This record gives sequence, C-alpha cells and structure tokens, in this order.
Amino acid sequence: MTLADRYDALLFDLDGVLYRGDQRVVHAGSSMAALRERGARLAFLTNNSSRTPAQVARKLVAMGIEARAEEIVTSALATADLLAGRSGTAYVIGEDGIRQALAAAGIQIADGEPDAVDHVVVGVDFAVTYAKLATACELVERGARLVATNPDGSFPVAGALWPGAGALLAVITTTTGAEPEVVGKPFAPLFVSAATRVEAERPLVIGDRLDTDIAGAVLCGWDSVLVLTGVSTRDDVSTSRVRPTFVVDDLGALIADEEPPRL
Repeated sequence: MTLADRYDALLFDLDGVLYRGDQRVVHAGSSMAALRERGARLAFLTNNSSRTPAQVARKLVAMGIEARAEEIVTSALATADLLAGRSGTAYVIGEDGIRQALAAAGIQIADGEPDAVDHVVVGVDFAVTYAKLATACELVERGARLVATNPDGSFPVAGALWPGAGALLAVITTTTGAEPEVVGKPFAPLFVSAATRVEAERPLVIGDRLDTDIAGAVLCGWDSVLVLTGVSTRDDVSTSRVRPTFVVDDLGALIADEEPPRL
C-alpha cells in the first residue's frame, strides 16, 4: 500500500508543489497521472481569489497536469461557501474570481457607495482605489462584518513582490480596528471547504510551506506532507514548531512502494 492509498482524499497546494512559476515541478505530471489511475480523490487548493476555478484548471492542463474546474478550491469559493448560509449583501474588494463565487452562492453584491451591507469581503484587487478602500472602512464602521479571502501580504511577480489581499486587508483593519474573519490558508475554512467538496473524512494535505499548508493541516487535525520542491526546507522543519507528518523530496513519494517515515 502506498502513502496515498491510506487516505480518502488528497488536498494539494499548487505553487511549489505542482509548479514553480510557469514550470512544472519534477515528477508532478507523472505522479498526478498515477494517482488518477489509482482512483484517488483530488482537490487543488489556492489562496488566489482573483482567478476562477476554470482559469486555474486551464493553467494546470497547459502544464500537462490533468485538472478539472470542479477539483479547484480557491479562497474565493471557500469564502462563498462560508457566506452561503448567511443572508444579505456584500461590498467586495476583489476580482472576478471572488465576485462570481459570491454571486453564485446567492450573495447580493453592492457596488458604488452603499449606505450599509452585511459583509465587506476583501480579496486581491488590481484596480482598487483609495475611495473604494475608504468606502469599505465606512461600511465596517457601520457594522458590516469584515471577511478576507486570504491573509497573504504579497505575491511574487517577475522578480518583485506586489501587494496581496492581506495588504489591502491591513488598510481596513488599521483604519477601523476590526477583527477580520479569514478564510484562506493557514486558516481552516479553505481546508474544510475542500474536504467537504470531495467528501473526505481523512484527507492528506500536500504542501510546500510550513506556515500555510502544513499549519492549516495541523489546525484541522489532519496528516500532512511537506514536499521540498518549494519554499520550506529540511532545516526549516528542524527549527519549526509546526510539524508535518511526512517530509519528502517530491510528489513521487506519494505512490512509491516504500512509505516515507513519520516525523
């Protein structure tokens, strides 16, 4: 029995696990194909709230990794899952990914300068303005619940860092003092949403970052695999309070005949 066979679903991070930038990670394509042949239930998790699941799936397919839109769980979808049971309106700072997800979940989106809404939802927004941030702050001060798709302060582009959803969120929390409800990694809602979508009770989380992927798995009480194809290293593991269940060189370890040792 392989490591993958011991779990009822596999929840994969993307960048650093399946690809780095525009390059597929070693053994990613062959390992994912082998997992599908074995009938594994798969979900792909991303804190990116700007892209739709179909857009993320197309990127994976273009890299030679089979993926379907229904297998992609973005922080936008998880936010929509969270708010679907709550009636009301939302003022949104974000791109099409979060706006479409909320609308599909029955959340009414209020544009312009509404007097009041039930929620202010913050994701990355490439066209955000001072006026839009000011409106969001006013709505929170009037009683709207502040919800963030993810806490990422930045994301890499072409050798630089650009402000992420967390940076925009910081403007609002600094101004209002409000405590946000955060959906994306390392917080639990994104992981729970993914597990629910694949009907998993005992999933295995596969990621490359101790502070997001592995920390989220620990928070949920699930086993995790740290792959060393991305950010975190073995040295990081030795000094971290966040402990993965397994540490492996790449995704090939999921289907190897010999299971990796538990930490």
